[in-house]
This record gives sequence, C-alpha cells and structure tokens, in this order.
Amino acid sequence: MQQTLRSEFTRSGVGLHTGLSVRVRVLPAPTGRGRYFARVDKPHAPEVSAQIATVRQTMLSTELAHGEADVRTVEHLLAALTAMGVDNARIEIDGPEVPLLDGSAKEWADAIAQVGMVAQREPRYSWILQEPLCVQDGDAFVIARPSSELRFTYGIAFDLPAIGNQWHSWSPTAEAHTDASMAIAATFATEIAPARTFGLAHQIEALRDRGLIKGGSLENALVCGAEGWLNPPLRFLNEPVRHKLLDLIGDLSLLGTIPVAHFLAYKASHQLHTQLARSLHSMIKV
Repeated sequence: MQQTLRSEFTRSGVGLHTGLSVRVRVLPAPTGRGRYFARVDKPHAPEVSAQIATVRQTMLSTELAHGEADVRTVEHLLAALTAMGVDNARIEIDGPEVPLLDGSAKEWADAIAQVGMVAQREPRYSWILQEPLCVQDGDAFVIARPSSELRFTYGIAFDLPAIGNQWHSWSPTAEAHTDASMAIAATFATEIAPARTFGLAHQIEALRDRGLIKGGSLENALVCGAEGWLNPPLRFLNEPVRHKLLDLIGDLSLLGTIPVAHFLAYKASHQLHTQLARSLHSMIKV
C-alpha cells in the first residue's frame, strides 16, 4: 500500500549553490498526491510536483519548476523519501534550494525513520522493466536492464589519485521484490544515505565565478586535491561513488516509483539520470 509520514518534521540549513539559509517542513500528504514542494515564501504558496516533467535544469543539481514555484538540489531529500518508502509528502520550503545539511541524505533518512510512516488506503503502483534502455554522452552512460531484483551499479573515474576509479554495486534486497520502494528501505540508511557530496579543489574558484556552490564548505562537502582529501576521514572507502548512486536514486524518484531493474551508470550526471528517467516514463502504463 502507499505510505505517508506519521507526522511532520523540519530541518534547516544552507543551500549548496545559493548559499541561502532555508527551512524545510515535510508533512503527510493524501493518497495519490505524490511528493511535491510548496514555496511558502511566495504568495499563495505555489506548488511543484517531484515529477520528471517538472525538471527545469540539471547543472550540478536537479531543479524543478512549475509556474511560480521552483526549487533546486532536490535529489538528496527525494532519494531519502523514496528509499524509506514515503509515497506522498508535502514539502514546504521557504527558499529556492533544499538545504545541503551535511552533504548527504543521512539527516533526511534519520528524520523520516524518527517520525515513522503510516499505510494508506490505495496500493502503490509497481512495475518490472521488460526491455533495456540506454542513454549516453561520450563515454558516460546510464543503462536500465531487465532484472529479477532491483540493483544499482555505479562507476566513476577521476585523475586525482585519492579518487581514481571507483565502482559500487548495491542491491537493497537479496530476494526478487516487485515493490521497489519497500525493497530499498532496509539498507539505504546505512549503506547509501551517509555518503556525502564531493568536489575537486581545482574547480572551486571557477564554479564560484559562475555563481555556483556559494554555500559549499568543508563542513558539508568532501573536497579532494592533488595531495588527497582536504577534510578526511571518509565514511566509506568509496564514499564518492556511493554519493553518485544516491544522486541516481533521487533523480529516478521523479518517476514516482522506481521499476525493478538493474541500473548501471558510468561517469554520469544529473542530465543523463533524468534523460533515462524520461525514457522510462514513456514506458509506464497505468
């Protein structure tokens, strides 16, 4: 069955790109409403649904927009809601960007677990991928392949020795399961949610000149230089690639329900993640 939160929770912090302080209040929502944002700092609190159709841009984060409502860097919060099994939620936000918190989805997952969830009256839509899909840009790609279980596999490659080539493959359950969201919840909070966003020291100045990462710091992002990590220790030996997998889950959450499939990504981006999601969305038959 569909689920929503048992009660509301709030979190506050700074947006990664805007540098603005923002407060987020996440509340229960009715059956079938889905996950959606309300810009309570604007007149009449305009809303934007967390759906693939509302993606406006994907430059170093995923931004949603509809009418007067827009919100960016939604992927960590949406990954946590989806992975923890929250189908319906109203997300009230008083600024243009979801706060980065510690750079991971851990605080979101912990908050959801603390308030708990309740089952609702309607079944959750679920589906199993029947044919493969692939999107590619140069040597970067994201593939969805038919599979008897939900699985995510991600690879990254950087010239910096501290990162190098990393791969992580994660299946949230050892058994075939047609309820993808419930399958994810068991291990997401410990294996994926704590992985923090990361950046490269030599790119920071150029990104800030472009008006990006104004709120980034050594407190909310891992930073890697030629000599190694500027702010160790890492939470996992391969924390960077686990974070990329977290981003993928957040972007695929814009489908509403992630299908049972094997998702394989290499050197991908929010743009490729959402491009694959659009192709998958065109296959959904309700």
